[in-house]
Amino acid sequence: MSEAIPGWSLVVHGGSGVIARADLKPEQDTAYRAALARAAQAGAEVLRVAGTALDAVEAAIRVLEDDPLFNAGRGSVFTADGRVELDAAIMDGATLAAGAVAGVGRARNPISLARAVMERSDHVLLAGAGADAFALSQGLDRVDPGYFFVERRWRALEKQLGREGLAIPARPAGGSADQTLAALAHDEGKRGTVGAVARDTHGDVAAGTSTGGTTGKRWGRIGDSPLIGAGTYASNRSAAVSGTGEGEYFIRLGVAHAICALVELRGLSLQAAVDRVIQDELTALGGQGGVIAVAPDGQMAWSFNTSGMYRARVADDQAMTVAIYKDEA
Repeated sequence: MSEAIPGWSLVVHGGSGVIARADLKPEQDTAYRAALARAAQAGAEVLRVAGTALDAVEAAIRVLEDDPLFNAGRGSVFTADGRVELDAAIMDGATLAAGAVAGVGRARNPISLARAVMERSDHVLLAGAGADAFALSQGLDRVDPGYFFVERRWRALEKQLGREGLAIPARPAGGSADQTLAALAHDEGKRGTVGAVARDTHGDVAAGTSTGGTTGKRWGRIGDSPLIGAGTYASNRSAAVSGTGEGEYFIRLGVAHAICALVELRGLSLQAAVDRVIQDELTALGGQGGVIAVAPDGQMAWSFNTSGMYRARVADDQAMTVAIYKDEA
């Protein structure tokens, strides 16, 4: 690889799906843009002082996990039995080290747990009770299940189970109607994810993704977010990618790795690579979703085939851009 180009860049997303202008009230639009800007700013603050891409990605995603507007961390959707099952992954493009968790229920910030798996264990992916036990052993922040309750997410579960003719579980203990910011949460169509990708001043890239999965999911379903190569991938030889959308399709296509392979092996530009996989291959297969990406030379890109994707990008030489709808730059 050629000598690193000074500078840094960061892209974040808060999920894709049914997000048209008519779907969001003005106050929702404002709240989502402000939240995306806060996340991008958190990552940018790390990069401005020559921090690592890994630190920037984790910092940005923690902001989104703590915000009840997004389907990750605090604002996660509910399973069919009325619980939250959280997934996350993080990857270091410099070393190809990666960590991931699936189906966890007590970690306040699953992205930090995923990083702990990467840095403090011999494994890549931990799931369920074992992942929660590992979090406890590492002294990571744990919360009671009621922390994750968002009223509008519970209503979305009731509607989903009603459509499927399934019984509605008992309301979670500690859950209460939310009349503040969480009441603005928008249902993007059963699914949602958050993620970040970054390129630091050392020329290294990193990617991370976190999600609550899909509304009403059953049988321990796991999507693409914690699967390295599907919803999350990073390599200094190509790019860092984080995806959002219908996980089953992202898994089947290996979306994140496919994009990186087009950059590294076919020589496509980053934008051409994300468009090839999302607009052509994902669409042809019948899947919906999008990705954000950054390359070691600082290129930034996003692509999605849904009506909207919550997104923001910023670089050392570019002002922050925040967007939601398809017709925005």
